[in-house]
Amino acid sequence: MERILIIEDDEYVQKMLKQTLERAGYEVGTAANGTNGLKLYESKLGVNEPYNVVITDLIMPEMEGIETITKLRKSNPRVKIIAISGGGRNKPEDYLHLAGKLGAARTFTKPVDRTALLEAVSELVAKR
Repeated sequence: MERILIIEDDEYVQKMLKQTLERAGYEVGTAANGTNGLKLYESKLGVNEPYNVVITDLIMPEMEGIETITKLRKSNPRVKIIAISGGGRNKPEDYLHLAGKLGAARTFTKPVDRTALLEAVSELVAKR
């Protein structure tokens, strides 16, 4: 089974993403911030069932998404990342552009189009 990690501090968004992915047949892990997400991701490295794709918000407490992406890429340069953002002080596109430059394979503004997200996850999982 393909495994997806969602790192999202907004409980509603996290739950919506989790339900969407589980209904599509994925096993889903969740974390409310980058610190916990990174720990969860690294706990699965070298195991038979690592996370195939990481979906991370960019504006979060403790460790923001940009730092999370940078640390994930250091931990595993081939990690497949999808970045999402509703913005903060700037437009979401500003944050998402930077996330793309740092290695996010796909980016989405909130609210996330579920169909487009599922297509992106499917495509990234297939690129293993």
